[in-house]
Amino acid sequence: MEKKIIAIGGGEIRNKTTLKIDEYIASLAKEKAGDRRAVGLFIGTASHDSMPYFNSFRKTYTSVFDIKAECALIVYGEMDIERIKGKIELADFIYIGGGDTVYMLEKWAETGLDKLILDAYNNGKIICGLSAGAICWFKDMYTDFEIMRGESSNYVLKKGLGVLNGAMCPHFNEREEDFTVALKQGIINNAYCVENDCAIEFTNGAPTKVLSAGGKAYMVSNENGEVIKKELVL
Repeated sequence: MEKKIIAIGGGEIRNKTTLKIDEYIASLAKEKAGDRRAVGLFIGTASHDSMPYFNSFRKTYTSVFDIKAECALIVYGEMDIERIKGKIELADFIYIGGGDTVYMLEKWAETGLDKLILDAYNNGKIICGLSAGAICWFKDMYTDFEIMRGESSNYVLKKGLGVLNGAMCPHFNEREEDFTVALKQGIINNAYCVENDCAIEFTNGAPTKVLSAGGKAYMVSNENGEVIKKELVL
């Protein structure tokens, strides 16, 4: 069974800056749906179930691509886990929004949503995610959660779900300077680094395609104290 994750480095779905990537996701969903109308499930835990964020998702996927948009609300207890399980089963793809990655993973573990999402991936459900929704799939995540919480001014490395090997740095066009320092300090040795409006598609755990709506993706590593940046071309 083919397992697919589309990890988007960043961008504004509200302003349709990722539209070329969204178009590709929509085409996969429609192919999966066949003769019926495709369904996309938005999970906005990282943004504390922001409804404006979901509305932006709907305005792109429903208004532009005629995909039925659903959302899973877990933060404030609006939906129980069985209802969300039903939504996951009916979805052709799951889209995980950006925000506070660590909060998202903590909430998923608390509610059992992490197991449902992992099961969906292992059963062949198309998984897409932007920023927090992308880095969570990796063994390691280069995240700004301490900055978001006002706890420090530093990016930190945290453990992700471990489905994909290695690490990912999102918003690389904004974070390259900080990430280079982290490499030189040995905080991390190498990573997929993805700019805004760019995504990497992983199939069965391996990178298979770079999707660009203007941004680029790189492999960045520390090789004997020298930072090496190579554009990822697939």
